Amino acid sequence: MTFLSYAYRALSNFVFLGLVYFSLNYLEKYEQRAIVAILVFIYAAMHAFSALRSFSFFQRIERLEGETRRLFASSGEGPNSAASRKQIVSDVTALRHAGEIKAYIDLFFLALVILLCIAKIVTN
Repeated sequence: MTFLSYAYRALSNFVFLGLVYFSLNYLEKYEQRAIVAILVFIYAAMHAFSALRSFSFFQRIERLEGETRRLFASSGEGPNSAASRKQIVSDVTALRHAGEIKAYIDLFFLALVILLCIAKIVTN
């Protein structure tokens, strides 16, 4: 299921990249193309900034995972509660890792969109 979510994220970002490419190529007047490129550039830059901020969030979650594991090791509770807590920590770890991969996919395609917009603004 996680691979399908990665594929969906990559496909939806690729469709966005394709729409930006074709919309910028079919505009004949430079002024119109530059305005659309600047607007898409601002949109992509805002999303890239948001994706970069999510990495600090993922880093904080990773620190909490380590702290939780340390607390589990020091607590002397029964095996049932320890097993359930370890399962929760492993689920959070898997979700964090999937979120990081999706953020990397988003950043890759947003970087391509930003480069395309800059290329269309610079060229006449």
